[in-house]
Order: sequence, then C-alpha cells, then structure tokens
Amino acid sequence: MALLLTARQAPAQTPPAGEPPAARAAGSVEAPRLLKHVEAEYPEAARAARIEAVVRLKLVVNAEGRVTSAEVVAPQGQGFDEAATRAALDLRFEPAAVDGKPVAAKILYDYVFRVVDAAPPPAPPPAAPPPDDAGGGAAAPPPERDREAPAAAPVEVIVKGESEADRLRRSAMPIQVIETERARRESASLGEVLSRSPGLTVTRSGGLGSRNRLELNGLTDGQIRVFLDGIPLEAAGFGTGVGDIPVNTIERAEVYAGVVPIRLGADALGGAINLVTDHDYRGTHAGASYQVGSFATYRATLAARHRHEPTGLVVSGSGFADHAANDYPADVQVDVAGAPEPARLHRFHDGYRALGGNVELGVVDRPWAKRLLLRLFATGFEKELQHNVNMTVPYGEVVSSESAQGGTLRYEKRNLFVRGLAVSLVGGYTHRTLGFKDTSRWVYDWYGRRSFERPAASTAGEVGPFRSDLSQWEHRALGRLHADIYLADDHALHITVAPSDTRRTGEERLRLNPSRIDPLTTRREVLTLVSGIEYEAHAAERRVENLLFVKDYLYWLSTDQVETFDNSVRPLARAAHRLGIGDGLVFQAAEWLSLKGAYELATRLPHPDEVFGDGALLSPNLELAPEASHNATVSATLGWEETPFGAVRGAVQGFVRHVDDMIARLPAADRVHEQHENIATVRSVGVEGSLHWTSPGERVSLDGNATWMDLRNVSEEGVFKKFAGERLPNRPWLFANASAGLRFPDISAPGDELSLSWSTRYVHEFLPSWPSAGLPTTAKEAIPSQLLHSIGLTYLLRGAVTVSSTLEVQNLTDARAYDVLRVEKPGRAFYFKGTVDY
Repeated sequence: MALLLTARQAPAQTPPAGEPPAARAAGSVEAPRLLKHVEAEYPEAARAARIEAVVRLKLVVNAEGRVTSAEVVAPQGQGFDEAATRAALDLRFEPAAVDGKPVAAKILYDYVFRVVDAAPPPAPPPAAPPPDDAGGGAAAPPPERDREAPAAAPVEVIVKGESEADRLRRSAMPIQVIETERARRESASLGEVLSRSPGLTVTRSGGLGSRNRLELNGLTDGQIRVFLDGIPLEAAGFGTGVGDIPVNTIERAEVYAGVVPIRLGADALGGAINLVTDHDYRGTHAGASYQVGSFATYRATLAARHRHEPTGLVVSGSGFADHAANDYPADVQVDVAGAPEPARLHRFHDGYRALGGNVELGVVDRPWAKRLLLRLFATGFEKELQHNVNMTVPYGEVVSSESAQGGTLRYEKRNLFVRGLAVSLVGGYTHRTLGFKDTSRWVYDWYGRRSFERPAASTAGEVGPFRSDLSQWEHRALGRLHADIYLADDHALHITVAPSDTRRTGEERLRLNPSRIDPLTTRREVLTLVSGIEYEAHAAERRVENLLFVKDYLYWLSTDQVETFDNSVRPLARAAHRLGIGDGLVFQAAEWLSLKGAYELATRLPHPDEVFGDGALLSPNLELAPEASHNATVSATLGWEETPFGAVRGAVQGFVRHVDDMIARLPAADRVHEQHENIATVRSVGVEGSLHWTSPGERVSLDGNATWMDLRNVSEEGVFKKFAGERLPNRPWLFANASAGLRFPDISAPGDELSLSWSTRYVHEFLPSWPSAGLPTTAKEAIPSQLLHSIGLTYLLRGAVTVSSTLEVQNLTDARAYDVLRVEKPGRAFYFKGTVDY
C-alpha cells in the first residue's frame, strides 16, 4: 500500500478499532528530507536564448537516502530534462521512515531553471502544500518568472509501505504473487509467465490457442480454479484457458496452493489462481501493445481509462486481438507405399484467431461506495484442429469455436451502516456459444493434401464415425456476497455466500437419424452454492496470524436424458452436499524469516463441461461425483532487502495432497472421444524452492526455482487398482526454471534503460501412459527431458509517455519441445513487441 504524504505532514495516526487491519498498518511515517542539493547545469543554448523552465521529476529515494531513479514527469525539452535528471541522481536525502525505520520512497521534485545574473542560493529543504481530496499532493503553482532562487521542489511524497502483493505474501495463506510488470514488455504468453514459478506449469498441445492445461502441485485442469478479478474465468469471457489470456491485461497473479480463501466463493481441489487487472483508477491512462513473430503470430492490446475527480466517475475500456497460423515444423509419420516413415513437415491446419473487448463504467471512492462498477464484455475465438490427441492422424478442415458475451456488476462499501463492516457484492451473467464443425468427406495427409474422398454413403468425419456441425448455448448466472466484520484490532470474521446456475442447450445440425431426439436439445442444468465463514486473529504484535474457516458445498444436477432404446426422455436429478474445514497460520519469526502452515479438507464439484461434455470431442458423464482432498502445506520464506550485496529472497515449501474420487480426462471407449471419470485415489507429495538475488542499484538479477513431486495412484479398489503404486502418467514431476537479467540505465537519454534477459526451463522425462498398461512400445515411449532457452533485449524510454521495444528469441537452440502425449510444440521463434503507456 503506497502512502501519499507531503514533506511537512505530521506522523500518521493509528485508525480506531474497527478499521480493516490493512488500514492500521501504516504506523508513524516521516517523509524524506533533502540534505544535499545539486545545482543542475543550465543548457547553454537555452541560457543564450533566455529560455526558462520547470522540470518535474519523479525520484526514487532508497532507504539510504540515495536517488536510484529519476523519471521526467513533465518534460520541457531544450536540454532541460537531461540536465535536471543528471543533477537529481546526485541529490542526497535523509530517507523516509515508517515507525522510525528507514524505507524507500518516491517523491515528485521540481528543478527550476531561471536566467539570473548571479548564482542562486541553495534550495531550501522540501516543502509542499497539503494533499488534495484525491489523496495526492496538490501541484504547486509555478514560480514567478522574476524569481532568482529555485522554488521549493517537491509537491508530493510517496512513501513505499506494504503493497497489496506484500500483504498477501505475509498472510497466513500459502500464496505466490506473480507480478507482471516486466512480462508485459516481453512476448511470452501468460501461460509461460506462470510456468516460471515453482510448483506451477501450464502445458499445451501445440502453439498459441491450442488446448492448455494448468497444473499446480500435481493437480490439474478444473481441480485448480482460475478467476479474473474474482470472477470465474469462463464467466469472464475467457473460455480458451489461462494460457492464452493477453498478459498485458494482467497486473498480477495470486496463486493459492492447496488452500483457497473463502472470499473467492469457490470449490477447488488443489488451489486457485486469481488474475488481477489494474485497479488504480486515478487520473487518465492509455496503453497499447503490439507483437509480431514467427509462424504468422500477431497479438495486440489496447486500453484506456479516465476518472473525473470531482464526481469519482470512471470510464474505461480495453480490447485484444490475436492471430497465429502455428505453421511450425514438426516430426510426423507419413505413409510411403503403405509403410510409415518419419518426416519433418509444417503444420498446415492449426490457425487461431481471437478477438475481445470490455467497457467499464461506474464510480469509485465516494462516501456511499468504495466501488460501484458495471463491466460489459464480449470475446470470441476460432481454432483449427490439426490432429488427434496423440498427433498420429492429421485433420484438414475440423474447426472449433467459442464466443461469450455478458457483464458483471460490483459494489463495495466500507463501514456499511456501522464502523467495521465492509461488504462486497458481485453479480454476473454470461452467454457462451460453443461450436464444433467436422463436415469434410476428405482424408488429408501430413502434406496438407487431400488423399481421397470417403464414399457418399459414409457418415464418417475426420474426427470420428459421424460428421458433426453443432452449437451449444450456455447461460450462466452467478453471485457472491462477501462481508468483513472487524470485531476488534486483532480479530475479524469473514463471510461469503456464492450461488451459481448454469444451463445448456444445443443443436446438432448433421444428425444421422432426424427422427430421433437430439440429446443436445434437452434441458441441462447445474446449480451450486458455496459458502464459508472464516475467523481471523492476530497476536504477538501482529507477528502471528491465524485463519480458521469452514466451507459448505451444495451441488444439484438436473437434466432430461434421452433413452436410446425407445427414444424417450427421462428426467434425471442428482444432488451432493459436502463440508470442508481448514486453517492457515503464519509466524513472523524475524524480520527476515516467515514460517507458514496450512491445511484444508477441500471439495471440488463437477464442472458443467465435465458433466455435459462439449458434444464433439468430449463425451458427457452424468454420473460424476465431487472430488475431495486433504491438502497440507508448510513453507519458510527468507528475505533481506537491504544488504551490502543487494537484495536476497528465498523460499522452500513442502506439500501433501491426498485425493479421493479424483476426476481425470481419459480416452472414451471408442478411443476417439474423451470423457471425464472418477478414477482413483491419488497421493501427491512434493517439495519446491526458489531463490532470487538483485545487486545493489538493481543492475543485475538472478532467479531460480525447482519442483519435485511424487504423484501416485494409491487406489485399493476400482478399475485403476491394477495400477496401484504407479506414478500418474502424462504429467511432468521434476522441473526447474532459471533466469538472469542485466540492466543498463541512462544509455542515450536520462531515464531510459536497456536490459538483457535470459531464461531457461528444464523438464525431466515422463511417461505418457501407465508403465504397466501393456500398450505398444510407441505409446509408452517416454517424453524426453527438455532444456529450453530464451533471450530478450528490451529498450525502455520513460517520460510522460513510456515506450518499450523488445526483441526476443524463444527456444534459442531449436530443441524438440513437448508437453503432453508427445505432441510437439514450436521450435525456435523470433518475436518483436512494442508497448506504449501514457
């Protein structure tokens, strides 16, 4: 949380009991005080022309009082900006302090250039008027032109307190916070950014737009719930999955491992990821990014926001567009004279196109509402399918698509009716259209040629025994009420109630027998209600925090099932009720050491996609039961921010997951489709660690992390008992990441920056099937170990408009890259990305 202060402001007072703990964390704050003034060199040409100016800079003052960064906020040109920046970097301050401890700070500082006959006296210590209603410092009027002494420079001081990301990291929840500031200037997808973190990986079966799978501590797919600003991802208009969300729309990702906070109002088996967009509604902002690269890849984003300060009215909008041909070369088996032979050919039917946008309108920071916002969105994508699940049969015309339109209304108010009661209300509606088209009579080979046409009497498509042209329509309504009740300084209750209703219907336009009832046209509905209550307590001067919670899960399925034998419709209803409990504890053992432990008896309810299928590649399974898991996590986090050798941070975490009735996506009986099934009892045990170092001055940075886990089938009954003791197939179990960065500031202009980055990822070999499944050798062939490298060069120019340009090479060595079932991913690729922010 940044505290906006002025240089003359008195120490902050502790808010009364009943306020949220975050509001009480400020303590006594002192702003930086100027100790050494440095006169800027007057540009000779400007002096000769008697040109004067006031250059406003934003300075970063570290805990030692040194200026580590100087950014021009109000550029004047004529050489003034460069002269002011050079001088500012030599200023010395008495650092800002919180509760007497030196901390870093940001200040606004004015350098005044006046043509005078004699040298002006030294500038006085910083001074500024009190802040305006918006919380920032009011801009001082420019000095009169006949003044000979520099004006009192600073007009605003920002003391760097605990940010929201830091607060979350210190909470009792086992959480990683992944900030995307650097990644927004890179060409990496959001899936690749997430995969750089320990315990987390996003795999995909191909290039951009292909099916991607999220894995966290061994659990995967719907077992890990994903949200966008607290809204389930599919209800927010992103049915493509987390891997393809434009990274420039995301400010940070909150990764909850094993234990999910009740405020999300969600069922989840192994954790959750909440993607957070920019919530800074102050002033006017606009930004854009454009990326172009190998395999005809183009990605663009655009965003703008404005706040009318007197009324608090906010209007914003954003949009994105993606295109990729994904025509990269891959190793395949081609038919030569009736015998398979290896060949390396370009994929020819793997294109992806996506388009989306949203607008938001409302008010913020009013006495009657902290936030009242209406968001409307529309997104859509179309994806060509190149092959079957294990890349053995090529397709030439199969296409899937999805579109979504909807909106959310959000209301938040602190101290509602009484002091200490904060309420958040969210309501939303989404309409999704899912399409699948497999209508071609032609059989294609890997060269993209039509090999032959099926007989007119044949019903087969490229994917299965029947051609298909279907659409499904989904209506989803959701709500969430969350209340925070602050009982005393160190005690609070949190309550959440979150209902959801999903209804589907559809149509298959190429039915083999039109006289029979189309199952897609029947009524299908899933209703869920997730609620919870949590008790938060702090002790030992807030060095100890404990979160104890109870959750309740209700699941109700109602559908009309078509009976095959008599073409009749039979109503079918199923219900389930589960309870969950959990606790999170954190102990701040020292300034540099934090210890955490957490447990949850978690439940995940079957998702509509799993129960109803997609009518095409995924078959329905109305018999699915909820999953349950005992999740335990312990961790230690170490950190030294200010040392003679730079900043050092590290963490180590161990986890155990024991899952009953685990749901997995498996090949169906026809070996063409897939189906979700409750398969087994599974145990996952693992350990992960990370280490980060930044040099003094932040010129050099090194990062590394590694994850090992043992995910095994421990079933004592059922069809998977025969695989008891074996590692679950098709899932990486040992992987690591490393990266290094070099930063060169002020290369050609004050405030600019040139940076060089390198990253690598190692994945140990793993099997795509059960070791003892008795399948042919080719089906069990291990997915080999992989070591992939990427490098990037970024030039950043800061000012009133910040511009960055990045050149990047991914998979530098052109290594063979795989994720699942030996489906090959792109090789070496070149990208350029440019961003502009105002």
